[in-house]
Amino acid sequence: MLGTHPTALLAESVTSGFVYGTGAATRALNDMVSEIAPTDIPVLIVGESGTGKDAYARLIHRLSLRPQTQLYKINCASFAPAQIPGHLNAFRQQSSSAVSGPIIYLDNVQELDLASQRVLLSLLPDGETMHSNDEIPVRIISSTPINLELELEAGRFRRELYFRLTGTCLYLPPLRDRIEDIPALAEYFLNKYSHTLKKTAPPLTGDVTHALTSYRWPGNIRELENLTRKMVVFGDAQVALKDLAISNAAKSNFNTTAQNTSLKVAARAASEKAERELILQALERTHWNRKRAARELQISYKSLLYKIKQIGVSNGKHEG
Repeated sequence: MLGTHPTALLAESVTSGFVYGTGAATRALNDMVSEIAPTDIPVLIVGESGTGKDAYARLIHRLSLRPQTQLYKINCASFAPAQIPGHLNAFRQQSSSAVSGPIIYLDNVQELDLASQRVLLSLLPDGETMHSNDEIPVRIISSTPINLELELEAGRFRRELYFRLTGTCLYLPPLRDRIEDIPALAEYFLNKYSHTLKKTAPPLTGDVTHALTSYRWPGNIRELENLTRKMVVFGDAQVALKDLAISNAAKSNFNTTAQNTSLKVAARAASEKAERELILQALERTHWNRKRAARELQISYKSLLYKIKQIGVSNGKHEG
């Protein structure tokens, strides 16, 4: 495969529906991946939950100069400072040669506390020592669902580490900005689950496509994947689409009500809607770590639990 153009390699390496699409945003993103993957430049992948950060990390690994080495993924939420040197040394020792050192994927890098950031920074190569003969070269891929520049301003993320990790940034667009890709993504997942579940997938009719492209997809591609799997399980797209219909009906009812109420009532409704969105966004950013979400929202943990119950949302993830 040596000497093959990176774009051709990308086409051969796509094994995840998350990177499918022919829209302008997806093409530009995949073109950028084709250019940066065969280098040693550090990559920071930024995207909302469900946009495919893990899929793009794996794609960069497959298209890299080190595809024969393992991609080591570390969940930064469970990273203790004392564990970092051991992790990195173990990964280096497991690498086959100094030419093909490890690629380390730091998932949710925003979860590192300042002490962990300091230790990690001391162990990462900079531009001058990247190819030192003393150590097997390491390539770093990291990901975050939030804007780390805001974390810099708030003093929660070290500026030196930020610049060490961001040789280049990949910004993954949310699915609501990839409407033209939805039919292709849906077809991919329908075929995938038809094969794995050994069931016939329902057809992607015009009505079904319209419903899918009219929805806002707060859970992004992961939510679309889950919905198409439900279509295959039921063998009926309309049954699976009821969840989307309920969501869209709720939005429609809100808009209709707002047009026929007083300004005071409308303002209160808008305030409640905005509060609900802020809470959901904070919970998504913190992966439903309610204590951290409460800190971000600057309210008490008890108040957040009450509001979560009040707006009628739930999630099975631990509170941490």
